[in-house]
Amino acid sequence: MSEAQHILVVDDDNRIRDLLKKYLTRNSFRVTAAADAASARKLMTTFDFDLAILDIMMPGETGLELLASLRSSGKRVPVLLLTAKGETGDRIEGLKAGADDYLSKPFEPEELLLRISAILRRTHVEPPPEEIEMSGLVFNAKHQELTSGARRVRLTEAELQLLSMLAAKAGEPVSREELASKSPNSTERSIDVQVTRLRRKIEPDPRQPIHIQTVRGIGYRLMPD
Repeated sequence: MSEAQHILVVDDDNRIRDLLKKYLTRNSFRVTAAADAASARKLMTTFDFDLAILDIMMPGETGLELLASLRSSGKRVPVLLLTAKGETGDRIEGLKAGADDYLSKPFEPEELLLRISAILRRTHVEPPPEEIEMSGLVFNAKHQELTSGARRVRLTEAELQLLSMLAAKAGEPVSREELASKSPNSTERSIDVQVTRLRRKIEPDPRQPIHIQTVRGIGYRLMPD
């Protein structure tokens, strides 16, 4: 049996939040709920969600502000916005900010389910390749090893973990915050140090990296051959 897809519901209205959680759970989704943007952000450092449902009108940080923050940090989790009926401006701003779809309140549960299914079909991503080639080196994600021909390139545990996280999202920017949150005892500064060391083992010229690229204001991106 395949693992249930994990949805994050973010809404300050307890009634709507509980109804969504119960309805989606009955329809075979795994659901985690948050009452505000701050709680949602913490959950996103722990779980990899398949989709997030964000209410736009929340006290404090709004759903639009949370969405903009997620996209600027490189998080590509699909987002469905819940808007008040007639709030055309919010819907337009949400789509501009990177939302995948929106639904106006009040809504029919069946329509919500159809929109979620459509988003998940559109945004389904194939698993990363088992092997990634970089200037004569091969990283095997399954066996967790980097090789040059028949020779195994020695990596520290921290370097191996960093390379694995970047390889899992090859071609996409990964924020320093995300890398640090998933690496025990790491900070954003220590991630920079690990990247420098890893480049020495991977790049033809570490001073001009072509594989572990810096994404200004966000973090790093792994580019295979």
